[in-house]
Amino acid sequence: MTSRGSELGWLLDDLVQQVVGADRAVVLSADGLLMGNSSNMAAEEAEHLSAVASAFQSLAKGTGRQFGGGGVRQTLVEMDHAFLFVTAAGSGACLALLTSADADMGMVAYSMNMMVKRVGAVLSAAPRA
Repeated sequence: MTSRGSELGWLLDDLVQQVVGADRAVVLSADGLLMGNSSNMAAEEAEHLSAVASAFQSLAKGTGRQFGGGGVRQTLVEMDHAFLFVTAAGSGACLALLTSADADMGMVAYSMNMMVKRVGAVLSAAPRA
């Protein structure tokens, strides 16, 4: 992992430890490139979660454009045993958090948004050339 990935790693580890029900976290560029992940994830898992989060965020953005909904702040996927939250984080980046199904959705969303407000500049991703 790059030094930036390591820097993000401890932030993501802190988020996972502080949010009740949180399991895994990644930061990704808008085009799905993994920028950092919590330490409890294998590299393949982190890459997969980044790709999934990017796809959901992209679909939500397309829906917002097509139907006049505006920009996408957060995407939520509810599964039988888990939630996937994806939120815009800094310029050109997203924060994705996988939680248990019994996580407090309001607290998760609040915690993610507070993290983005505190460290959004670190989470930003410049467009790839």
